[in-house]
Amino acid sequence: MIYLDHAATTPISDKALEVFVNVSTHYYGNPSSLHDQGSEAKQLLNAGRRTIAKIINSDSEEIIFTGGGTESNHLAIKALLSTSDKKHIITSEVEHSSVRNLFDELERRGYKISRICVDDKGRISLDEVEKAITEETVLISIQHANSETGVIQDVEQLGKLAKRKQVLFHSDCVQTFCKIGLESIWFDALSISSHKVYGPKGVGAFYLRKGIDVKPEIPGSNQEKGLKAGTENVAGITAFATASKLLFAERSDEYIRLSMMRSKLLEAFSKKEIELIDEGDVEHKLPNILGIRFKGMEGQYLMLECSQAGLAISTGSACQVGEEKPNRTMKAMGRSDQEAREFVRLSLGKKNNEEQIDVIIEKIDTILKRHFEKVKF
Repeated sequence: MIYLDHAATTPISDKALEVFVNVSTHYYGNPSSLHDQGSEAKQLLNAGRRTIAKIINSDSEEIIFTGGGTESNHLAIKALLSTSDKKHIITSEVEHSSVRNLFDELERRGYKISRICVDDKGRISLDEVEKAITEETVLISIQHANSETGVIQDVEQLGKLAKRKQVLFHSDCVQTFCKIGLESIWFDALSISSHKVYGPKGVGAFYLRKGIDVKPEIPGSNQEKGLKAGTENVAGITAFATASKLLFAERSDEYIRLSMMRSKLLEAFSKKEIELIDEGDVEHKLPNILGIRFKGMEGQYLMLECSQAGLAISTGSACQVGEEKPNRTMKAMGRSDQEAREFVRLSLGKKNNEEQIDVIIEKIDTILKRHFEKVKF
C-alpha cells in the first residue's frame, strides 16, 4: 500500500515511538505527585512544554497540552470566549469540522456567527473580515491552512487586523505546525496536534498568550492551568515534543522535497494525458497536499477503487468522511454539487518518494480508463 493520506494522520516516527515506550516504562509517575517519580515526570512534562514553545517562539507557560487537535480547538476557543460577554464571532466557511461544529453549537446558544466566504481559489479577503467586525465582536477564528486543499491563509495580516481592532484571534494550525513559518506573536491562541507531525495520537496542545485573563474550563482543577483537567499524558507529550523537534529541524528540506514531488506528480498526470483540476490557490498552498478533481469521476468511487489497487487516498478531511453531502470546502469555493463530489485528496509525507510516482499514475490511469469505458456502455 502506498500511503497518500498524511493530512489525515502520519505514522509515528521511530524516535518518537522509542521515546514513548521509554517514558511509559521508566517515568510513569504522576507529574502532580511530590515524590521522586512524580518529580521526574514533571521534568519531562516541562521539557516537552519548552520544546513546543521554542518552535513557535513563545514562552513555555503559554503552552497547554490536550488530547488532540479537536480538543485544542475547543478549549482554546472557549478560553478566549470566557474573557468577554460579547457574543459575535467571525470565522470562515472552510474551517475544520471541529471548529465548525463548535460554532454551530455556540450559535444555538445565542452567539452570532459571521462566516466569511472564500474566493474560487479558497482564499479569504481581509477586507471582508474587517467589514464583518462590530463593537460586539469578541473573536476571529480562521485556520492557517485548509486540510483538504492545502490553501494557506494570511494569518499574519489577520492577526495584525485583530490586534488593531482589539479583537481576539485564534487559528487552527494543525496542518502547518512544523511545516511552514509559524510565529506565536500573530495570535492570541493557536491549536496544534501530535499525530500530524509523526507523533502519537491522542496528544495535542494550544498556545494561549500570557496576560489573557481566562476562566478555567473546570474550576478547581490544577492541571494545565485549569484549562485541561486530568493527569497529563507525559509519555505522549514527550513523544510529541520529540517528533515536533525532528520535523521542525528538517522543515526546509522537506518543504522543497515535497514541493518537487507534488510538481512531478502533476507533470506525470499531464504526460499521461489525464485531465484533472488542481483545486486551490497554487501560490499559497502547502506542498504536501494535492486536492484534485477528475471530471465525471465520483471521488468516493475513486477512493475505494484506489484502496483496492493499493493506494490510500481520501475524499477530504477524515473528520467528515461518511457524510452524504458534497465536499464542504469545494462548495464554499463555488463548485457545483457534482464537482464537489468529484474531489479527492492526495497528501504526501516522509514515506513517499519519486519512485512511487509512476506506480501512482499507472494505477489511477487504469481505474479512470476502466470507469469511463463502463460509462460508454
